[in-house]
Amino acid sequence: MTDIPTVPLLDVPRGNAPLRDEILAAITIVVDSGRFLFGPDVQKLEAECARRSGTKHGVGCASGSDALLLSLMALDIKPGDEVICPSFTFFATASPVSRLGATPVFVDIDPVTFNIDPAALEAAITPNTKAVIPVHLFGQCADMPRIMEICNRTGLAVIEDAAQAIGANIEGRPAGSWGQVGCISFYPTKNLGGFGDGGMLITNDADFEDRLRLFAGHGMRPRYHHQVIGINSRLDTIQAATLNVKMKHLESANKARQQNAQLYEALFDDAGLEADIVLPQAIYGTGHVWNQYTVRVKNDQRDSLKEFLAERNIGAEIYYPIPVHAQECYQSRPNIAMDLTETNRAADEVLSLPIFPELEEAEIQAVVAGVTSFYSMTQSQAA
Repeated sequence: MTDIPTVPLLDVPRGNAPLRDEILAAITIVVDSGRFLFGPDVQKLEAECARRSGTKHGVGCASGSDALLLSLMALDIKPGDEVICPSFTFFATASPVSRLGATPVFVDIDPVTFNIDPAALEAAITPNTKAVIPVHLFGQCADMPRIMEICNRTGLAVIEDAAQAIGANIEGRPAGSWGQVGCISFYPTKNLGGFGDGGMLITNDADFEDRLRLFAGHGMRPRYHHQVIGINSRLDTIQAATLNVKMKHLESANKARQQNAQLYEALFDDAGLEADIVLPQAIYGTGHVWNQYTVRVKNDQRDSLKEFLAERNIGAEIYYPIPVHAQECYQSRPNIAMDLTETNRAADEVLSLPIFPELEEAEIQAVVAGVTSFYSMTQSQAA
């Protein structure tokens, strides 16, 4: 074990270090200006996120979670409404539906991409269905052509949860540009990560942009006149200034993630572990931006493998061990859970390995060597 280097699951400081001076200079300008809210860096980031996402408008907000909530509020989602979403996702996809008194309808995922299954989505539509939240999980777009065909035909609004997928696309059409609105997160571990919380809404609809801004500012317009009951959700200028610096490096960082994924695939193919793990697939080729590199571990060995890697200082994490529909809070709250066979199976099998852009080839080799050693050990014990 002594020859295996420590490989963290994430290394945020390593990624920020080369940009430190430029980021501090950008923050200093904001500090000296005193424009901590609504500063020019916010407008610049909104415009750049919209441009890169193939949309006309960007609206900064306090987090990716708020972006989802604001989208639902702007669509006037209310008690009695149903919103279809996957259960194999982070909690923030479904929680704003419940916060507004509406009912989340949990549907199953495609076993290859881990994204919402369009057929399951279509089967879950009822007269009460008002919207769908497809999640572009782990950096790969959901099947938006099929989803949009279904939702356009049935008159449903589409809120894209692109929290993990800035830069992802399907044949050049970016995540967030398919539905009525896309929601991006700038949490520090995302492909474009800030120095705290932050989020962005992107849309082609000018009227919808106006509603999003209204709801994000206490529903206030003009000052002290409240047209709707909104929330306080703003992207501060310091975060925007930081993100504008990092935005210039987003494309190269995503390419580095793709190269890391390709190296993993080549090394795992050489290791001959097909009977033990299933590698992730990039259905849309270079449209996958690999926020996570998530394998399936067969034969109920996922937790043992994770523990084995941890003992060798190799980071790995389970995204997500408990589907949203199975969370404690949803046992007493209204929700509809459809057939979730693939969701439950994924929760039992998935394991994410390090994929951040600054990973060195030797570190990826160490991860694969660690996984290979685990199976060599288990085979020896079984013999």
